[in-house]
Amino acid sequence: MATAWSIIRAEGTDALTLGHLAERAGVTKPVVYDHFGTRAGLLAALFRDFDARQDELMDAALAASPATLDDRAQAMAGAYVDCVLTQGREIPGVVAALEGSPELEQIMRAFRAMFLEKCRALFVPFAPSGTISTPALWSMMGAAQLLSYAAATGDVTREEAIAELARTIRAMTMAER
Repeated sequence: MATAWSIIRAEGTDALTLGHLAERAGVTKPVVYDHFGTRAGLLAALFRDFDARQDELMDAALAASPATLDDRAQAMAGAYVDCVLTQGREIPGVVAALEGSPELEQIMRAFRAMFLEKCRALFVPFAPSGTISTPALWSMMGAAQLLSYAAATGDVTREEAIAELARTIRAMTMAER
């Protein structure tokens, strides 16, 4: 996995093939093919690796934060942005490759559904109406993805991305009346 991430970091997602990975990892092609099956299988494994780290970081940040809307929004924003920054510019290429493949779209759908439900459970207690609409949750997720990627590419600072994402989460939560 580390070698695959390093190929993406240095050469881009398009350069990541099973043959190239085998060569760089110093193993035979059958070893890589047996482990991942296809390039799509490799991309799926990379995304699952990223997602597991993101969940772990987010869960730890949320567990350590006080149970207020401001603190939870800040914890969620910080964890999301920091996870993407830790991974660097590689994850947008993996996500784009996943979204371009119908069979791998299922992985993205599952990730999105899990993230939306996590946000719903986390922020509904703070919503004045006692509910958060699905479009509002999608807004949170879209903001999280784009602000994180903007921070990863240097278009905004880490601090700006976290502050704006926390504001977006608070606004989407409080807009539910």
